[in-house]
Amino acid sequence: MKNLKVLVLAVLTAFGGAALAQAPAPGTLKADRAAVKSDGRALKADREKLKADRAAGNKDAVAADRAHLKADHQKMKADREKLKTDRHAAKAAKAAK
Repeated sequence: MKNLKVLVLAVLTAFGGAALAQAPAPGTLKADRAAVKSDGRALKADREKLKADRAAGNKDAVAADRAHLKADHQKMKADREKLKTDRHAAKAAKAAK
């Protein structure tokens, strides 16, 4: 009997995860959108700084700017994915009601 309970719990966890998903906390989507917007502003500032350093011929700063730009791109990608996941969770929770 104990093995059956473990099996049922494992099946529910594996396949029922989406059905058991909870809606994101209130304000999560708004915070996610703000993070993506902030990332966009950071990327724009990084591009402008890179352009200025290229024009000045500062090769060391250009390399640092490229690394910073790449890091900001990765952060924006992660924040967009989190926003997408939270949107889907909110939509699923709304549909389940």
